[in-house]
Amino acid sequence: MLLVERQDAVAVVTLNRPEAMNALSKALRAALQQALAELDADPTVKVVVLTGAGERAFTAGLDLKELSTDPLGMGAANATDPAENPARAVLACSKPIVGAINGVAITGGFEVALACDVLICSTNARFADTHARVGITPGWGLSQKLSRAIGPYRAKELSLTGNFLSAQQAYDWGLVNRVVEPAELMRTALKLAHEMASIEADMLVTYKAMIDDGYALTMGEGLALEHERSVIHNAAVTPEMVEARRAAVQARGRTQ
Repeated sequence: MLLVERQDAVAVVTLNRPEAMNALSKALRAALQQALAELDADPTVKVVVLTGAGERAFTAGLDLKELSTDPLGMGAANATDPAENPARAVLACSKPIVGAINGVAITGGFEVALACDVLICSTNARFADTHARVGITPGWGLSQKLSRAIGPYRAKELSLTGNFLSAQQAYDWGLVNRVVEPAELMRTALKLAHEMASIEADMLVTYKAMIDDGYALTMGEGLALEHERSVIHNAAVTPEMVEARRAAVQARGRTQ
């Protein structure tokens, strides 16, 4: 139900329940958390690509069929344990995660997508927040993250109607980084992931954390956080280290 493939310093994690629209069953949630924790601890992996099997769905969210037979299952909607809450499992990974959104990302699946660091979408991708229509409130971060990504007015439009947002509209609203044809999705996501992986691992982790931690603060607090961490990090950088990287940076600039 979960596939993990390593390509040099990039790992591809695939939600593999296409017959169930990659719905997040209890077993799949636990497997995802375990896989991401292992990849986070693996020094040979720098970047993760997260996608779904098939072209219909990235993930349709919690497995409602499973929940309908489990009187305790709805607790997963408010779980804080990353083994139960896949959005937290994604957020707990210190390494960059590129979401390759191959199809619909619905409700909990939308929340998992929002937890990724970068979103590359197929033209088949669509997003929907159906929490209100199902009669539950989100517990994996959607009510707060979506409004910060696209603004409160657009977030309310989506969440208070349950309407689908197309891949192109998601791009126009600044929710996703790129939209590509289905055949180009993984190639594009992997190219970006390998570009990230050309950066030193500790720099990827440090910079990602600086952006994420600062974004949760006010601007003034974020600037103070940047200064504090930058002073500590840059104190360990020598002129020789900068010179060793300068030629590679210049060469890359000439080819892009």
